[in-house]
Amino acid sequence: MMNIKKIMIAVDNSTCSEKAARIGYEVAKTFEAEVALVNIIEPIPANINPDLTLAPVFLETYDNSEENSHVLLKEIENKYGLGIPTTYLSVVDSAAHGIIQQSDAWGSNLIVIGTYGRTGLYHFLMGSVAEHVARKSACPVLIVPNKADI
Repeated sequence: MMNIKKIMIAVDNSTCSEKAARIGYEVAKTFEAEVALVNIIEPIPANINPDLTLAPVFLETYDNSEENSHVLLKEIENKYGLGIPTTYLSVVDSAAHGIIQQSDAWGSNLIVIGTYGRTGLYHFLMGSVAEHVARKSACPVLIVPNKADI
């Protein structure tokens, strides 16, 4: 039997991540585990001025994203949290790398992540964050499909 005490749930602003959050919190309740909600703020390419300095729009976007990330994490906890102790993790990184790095740093026993279930050319070109996390993670990964009827 696995000893699951720390569950990381990766969320963004999508219906599939809401499904993952709901399942993740249900698993946490079953195992009496604590939860970390992680939201990765993907860096926006900075606008470069002709004199090669970064345009101030980048900093405004970053601050705004961090604020929006915290609001999202709070909403998810309020909606699905079931009173379970929850840690918020927001970092600027690429999605898959950020999730894995935060999971390792926090010491997760399980990562719960949703997937859009895209196929074909889009999947070939973009890959899947969930798939990448499952391949590179040091702990088990529960992938919740968008088609999950919960």
